[in-house]
Amino acid sequence: MHNNQYTITEVKQIINAEGNIVNDSIVSTLLTDSRRISNAAEGLFFALSARRNGHEFVAEAYAAGVRNFVVKHGPEFNLPGANFLRVEDPLAALQALAAAHRCQFKLQVIGITGSNGKTIVKEWLYQLLTADKNIVRNPKSYNSQIGVPLSVWQINSRNDLGIFEAGISTVNEMEKLWAIIRPQIGVLTHLGSAHDEGFTNRRQKVLEKLLLFKRSKKLIYHYEDLLDYQKDIPVKETFTWSRKFKVADLYVFSETVISKKYYLRAYYQKKEIECLIPFSDQASVENAITCWATMLALGYSPAEVDRRIERLNPVSMRLELKNGINNCSVIDDTYNSDLQSLEIALNFLGQQNQHQKKTLILSDILQSGLQQDVLYCQVATLIGTQKIDRFIGVGTALINNQTCFALPEQHFFADTNALVQQLKTLNFKEETILIKGSRSFEFERISSALTQKAHETIMEINLNTLLGNLNFYRSKLKPSVKVMAMVKAFSYGSGTFEVANMLQYNKADYLAVAYIDEGVALRQAGINLPLMVLNPEASAFDKLTEHKLQPVIYSFGLLDDFVSYSRDHGLSGYPVHLKIDTGMHRLGFEGFEIDMLCDMLEQNRYIRVESVFSHLVASEAPQHDEFSKKQIKSFEKAFKEIERTLGYKVIKHICNTAGIIRFPGAHYDMVRLGIGLYGIDSSVPATDQALQPVARLKTSVAQVKKIGAGDTISYGRSGSLLKDGKIATVRIGYADGYLRAFGNGVGKMLVKGTLVPTVGNITMDMCMLDVSGLDVSEGDEVIIFDDKNRIEELAKQIGTIPYEILTNVSQRVKRVYFYE
Repeated sequence: MHNNQYTITEVKQIINAEGNIVNDSIVSTLLTDSRRISNAAEGLFFALSARRNGHEFVAEAYAAGVRNFVVKHGPEFNLPGANFLRVEDPLAALQALAAAHRCQFKLQVIGITGSNGKTIVKEWLYQLLTADKNIVRNPKSYNSQIGVPLSVWQINSRNDLGIFEAGISTVNEMEKLWAIIRPQIGVLTHLGSAHDEGFTNRRQKVLEKLLLFKRSKKLIYHYEDLLDYQKDIPVKETFTWSRKFKVADLYVFSETVISKKYYLRAYYQKKEIECLIPFSDQASVENAITCWATMLALGYSPAEVDRRIERLNPVSMRLELKNGINNCSVIDDTYNSDLQSLEIALNFLGQQNQHQKKTLILSDILQSGLQQDVLYCQVATLIGTQKIDRFIGVGTALINNQTCFALPEQHFFADTNALVQQLKTLNFKEETILIKGSRSFEFERISSALTQKAHETIMEINLNTLLGNLNFYRSKLKPSVKVMAMVKAFSYGSGTFEVANMLQYNKADYLAVAYIDEGVALRQAGINLPLMVLNPEASAFDKLTEHKLQPVIYSFGLLDDFVSYSRDHGLSGYPVHLKIDTGMHRLGFEGFEIDMLCDMLEQNRYIRVESVFSHLVASEAPQHDEFSKKQIKSFEKAFKEIERTLGYKVIKHICNTAGIIRFPGAHYDMVRLGIGLYGIDSSVPATDQALQPVARLKTSVAQVKKIGAGDTISYGRSGSLLKDGKIATVRIGYADGYLRAFGNGVGKMLVKGTLVPTVGNITMDMCMLDVSGLDVSEGDEVIIFDDKNRIEELAKQIGTIPYEILTNVSQRVKRVYFYE
């Protein structure tokens, strides 16, 4: 074995697998997702089983060129030339292979765990130490049971330092990660409430985290975090920091904000030292102090540590998807560039189907530890697997190695200035553009030039959170139950193709829209999932069938119209969905109409019933449970009669978001996930952190004014302050969706972490906040809603429902999509 190249025979021995080797090939790439295949010829695919059984995707990986597989059983069909290694648990095999690989190397390893700050501390330590060390680390936040082994697999003989973070969500997980990481130096970041729900109590969680350090030589931590665990610390040598206790090795006794930077003074080894942190928010300060302590514990001089920390850069672990000029989509990843994060960014680019053309703008990759010719040949190979149409390389290293690349269209520029000068000649139009660059190249200039300008009120949509919410509801279902995701009304205000692409990539079974035009827009954006149209218009049946949309039939008139259209246009067996009214009394066939409906369906060759469904009226309300049960009973009676008439099984569904949680016996064949996908479900306690709000609406302060007591504010002179104070005018009004009902103190927004009330009437484009007593300046961020000032609270303030708050955010509010 050499670096991370193993023969398949060696792999078989390491993971103690059974199976015949038909082709003794080389393995260098570990694969766990059939949608993300790179270096297929040397790839080893692990058929992991979570919500979906990885064995179902073996054929897909084989079709992509993979010939080596770790499976629990199978294969179920003949795949010539493939090696199948059979094990009891493919995930355990993945971890065992990574652990064996780790043991081949003698490099120093720093292991990081905690509740919050793990990724930031890891990335900042990388920035602080990269001048002295060839470092291998987790890509982004790959810290899970799967992410850690994939991260450690990157270790090669050139590395002399590894920095790996480990995240856990329940008991019996850290022991497995320790075996893979085996850190000599431990760093414990902030201990908070994250993942508390996976443990019996906080003590159990802390003890589980400490297992990562059970054979470490030194542990760096916040002194107060382990005051109650002194006998449980598994490390003899510790280095502690504190802002309260002088006994700590690093005692911070003075903190001052200077020009938005944090100036700290501390005692270390009985001497006063100082540190200037280029951030002022408390989370960043705490993470920076952890890095300060770690650098000192590693033996760096206080003066050198201060010099390096002052140059720390913000860490952006999120890809931003934005609307670009000329109907482009722009993926902004302008702050870091290495092979691992490039692969992640390219995979996200591959998810985007809204434009046929895909462009990559890439800077030189710095400090990779590889020879340039080797590095850029690997980059070219990686890009070649992703169907990139146009490649734009920036930097002398890319120019010197441009012969590695052979894309349909490629351009090379010496530096960012040269590219900026030629941007217009490159004619960006109707394409998806990934901008991926090392920070020193200042690619934010490219992003700014290619991004569509909009006013400063922005709604941020976290696609990872959306996926987490989808998986939360999937965890409540049997594997056979399908999920139909509701993306009507601009995905509840959250976006169109941006949300649909994520759902399609993560294998939602169906999507549903309200009207045909919504479905057409998704088809034109490359969405090919089955699409149900809840309220189809007969006048647009041509569009519906042209784009293979599936109509809901809810009345005899609509059924007649569609059957006639199908007959006239030579259609046969076109998929439709039948809606049954069991108590909503909005749309649908009522119980007494089912016999007549069955008569019309019998031997009707023009349509085929895809599903039969109904809608629970009050699934979230316990006081109406008897009515809900009556609805379910009526629905069962209707679909059984329909299936008898049709002579075949159909998909049955009645549960909406709250119904998924509260009526598990009524999941049938499919559930419809609506507002819960976006993090709102009254049947799930707000304290349950498994479900998180997807959207964050923010704006900024336009102006701050001093106001005297009694002076009137805004239209109608309805607002005033009881005593002298200050108001901040912020850039959001009822034209943006912040309704007039929030005026005159009803609504509240977060400014500098403090909830402040509105003053006076809400105007079309702006509103005023009482910021008396706060240090507020023009340009400061203002949060309308997020995970702290939740949409549910805003709904209570004006006596409405969260749906209305979310869907009211107007189209002129810029949407930015984040993906980690």
